[in-house]
Amino acid sequence: MPHLLEPLQIGSLTLSNRLVMPPMATSKAEPDGKVSQAILEYYNEKTAGGYLSLVIIEHSFVQQAGKASENQLSVADDSVIEGLKELAAVIQRNGAKAVVQINHAGSAADPAVTGVAPVGPSAVKNPRKGDIPHALTREEIGGIVADFRAAARRVKAAGFDGVEIHSAHGYFLNQFFSPLTNKRTDEYGGDVSGRIRIHLEVIAAVRAAVGQDFPIFIRLGAADYAEGGTTAADSQIAARAFAEAGVNVIDISGGFSGYVVPGNNEQGYFAPLSAAVKEVVAIPVILTGGITEVQAAEQLLAAGKADLIGVGRAIFQDSLWAQNAVNSIKQA
Repeated sequence: MPHLLEPLQIGSLTLSNRLVMPPMATSKAEPDGKVSQAILEYYNEKTAGGYLSLVIIEHSFVQQAGKASENQLSVADDSVIEGLKELAAVIQRNGAKAVVQINHAGSAADPAVTGVAPVGPSAVKNPRKGDIPHALTREEIGGIVADFRAAARRVKAAGFDGVEIHSAHGYFLNQFFSPLTNKRTDEYGGDVSGRIRIHLEVIAAVRAAVGQDFPIFIRLGAADYAEGGTTAADSQIAARAFAEAGVNVIDISGGFSGYVVPGNNEQGYFAPLSAAVKEVVAIPVILTGGITEVQAAEQLLAAGKADLIGVGRAIFQDSLWAQNAVNSIKQA
């Protein structure tokens, strides 16, 4: 079984260890979504010393209508590429690989931020936000898929090491995956294969934009933890399809539960979901969820729950966490 300091090869991508900083919104971008000095300083501080193998940059909007909040990073037009190049360079100079998470908020978007009415798979309330969105037509879905493609092209042009498609935490693609918000009766609804049709279209579009050798990650909200919502069994079907479609890494989190599991505070609380997905795919799986101690990270890897361990809040609160973790293993 792998241990935390073991390297991992993912296609063309070499990771120095199994420790990942998962995407966490900072709200430090410029008002127009461009990279700010504050964001550069934040990621420089978090990656100093080269103790993290991989950093997944916080969710970045693919179009203005999909912007989730003020001061969110943008990948929505070519004017952001120069700033993103600086961000990639800062992280890579510090010895980590850098991936950008691209997202559309769907019905979780705030009209006060976007200036337009929210959209989604169906005209039903978002369980996390309460807004009833406009139900997208097929043509409108195609437009959003094209925006994911363009965003991925920008991520590669800026020199990043990979791109992550966001389908978790009740955002746009997760809204299609979940029966709580997807009530469609066309080919984009119904069973799991219908509800992930848009995911497969986005994956194909992103792959067309970035080429065969550029790593594609997908963050999957693997269970809603709600009556009538998605389950681990649904996510096994989805994960298998994503792997067959050419995704290189699956990053496990929650669906409409967000990044928590109701009533569960143990370290690695998404482990049952990552383990279920690992059973059905041969590609690497990332586990996150309340991991604060290096011993817990090691145990989860040793138990085969995942291939990579994401430590979010602990690194957010303590920029030396990764350094201390790596050094404690080396000294053990």
